[in-house]
Order: sequence, then C-alpha cells, then structure tokens
Amino acid sequence: MTRSQTGGSSSGYGRADKRQAIASAARRVFGRDGYTRTSIDTVATEAQVSRRTIYNHFGDKHNLFLAVALEGAVDVTEAINSLMERHLRKVIDLREDLIDFSLDRVAAVSTYPDHFALVRTIEAEAVHLPSDILQAWISAGPQTAYLRLAPYLASLATRGLLEVPDPELAANHLTLLTVTDVNHRTFYGAVPLPEDEVRTIVTTGVDAFLSLYRGSRADP
Repeated sequence: MTRSQTGGSSSGYGRADKRQAIASAARRVFGRDGYTRTSIDTVATEAQVSRRTIYNHFGDKHNLFLAVALEGAVDVTEAINSLMERHLRKVIDLREDLIDFSLDRVAAVSTYPDHFALVRTIEAEAVHLPSDILQAWISAGPQTAYLRLAPYLASLATRGLLEVPDPELAANHLTLLTVTDVNHRTFYGAVPLPEDEVRTIVTTGVDAFLSLYRGSRADP
C-alpha cells in the first residue's frame, strides 16, 4: 500500500492509520477545492476525524498541504524510477522500448489520480502558494524527472544507440515530446484522451526524439 492509499472508517484507527486517512482525505480535498478554498474543517469531515487530530498530526493547513504534496511526489517518483529500470536498463528495440516506457509513464497519471489533481492545484494556484511549498515541490522531483532519466540515455549513448552530447537536455526533450505533451492535453488526466490518440502522441514524440538523437548503431 502506498502513502496515498487508505481505507476503513475512523473507528479503531491507530496513530499511523489516522495520519494516513487524513493525508488521503486532504489530497482529495486540495485537489478538488484548491489550496486557498480548502479548510481544515472540510478535511476533517472527509477523513472522519476531529480538527484537533489534524492539528496534532500536521500542525496547520500549510504543513498539511506540504506533507501530502511531497509524499505523493515521492510515490510517483518511485514508480517512475521502477519504469526506467524495467524499460531502459536492458534495451532490445530502442524505438519500441522508448514508446513502451513513455506509455507507462503516461498511464501513471491514472494510477495516482488524487496526486495529479493536486498537481493541477499547484499549477493553477502557483502565485498564491507559499514560496517554501513551491521550492519543496520542485526539489521533490516532479519537475526534475528528466535528471533521473538522463543517466539511462547516457548509457544508451555508450552503446551507440543514441548520440546525446547533453543527456539532461536529451532527457528533457524526450519528456516534453511524450509525457508532458499528453499531460498538458489531458490536464493531468482530467480530460482523458482515447488510447489510440495517446499512442499516436507518444509514438510521434519518440520518433521526433530519435530523429534528433539516434545513434549510429540504432536500427533506422
């Protein structure tokens, strides 16, 4: 069970279970109502706990939002890291493996719907969020996933499959051409696209990436 999952009623909760219930409820409420409009009372009702319980676990709304945003980011980052290992550690068919990896990254949005609703809140209310929340969010990794992708592309370059003088730039390009393109068109899953349309976006994105970075040993 991930940090973002919870279940059961408030009765019989232990301390860890209550914290998890609060975090899960807060993620849903912040994603639905936004940071500014969300109140501790609403979260307490959603989590079936008292206001005092929330304050005991998180202190205030600021810290509650920060905690659930960062914990969700860690869950998603770990999932993406696993996808990189699965698809890019041992590449057999460069084009197909990049397409499969990118499609699985896109699918992660539907696996963590409450987290990506929170992402929409962060992007929509960036000018209203406390600066320390924004900085912590950036440092947690969602906007720097390309930095973790870069070593895999560099490794493919050593095999002659890619030519990437700047692996971080290449990783950013691959991300923008595939996952980011789909996420922006769907508003992070809020307006889903047909599966064949998602595949077309990802496939054309990978092909554009390979037209820039294909190595001498890669299949044409």
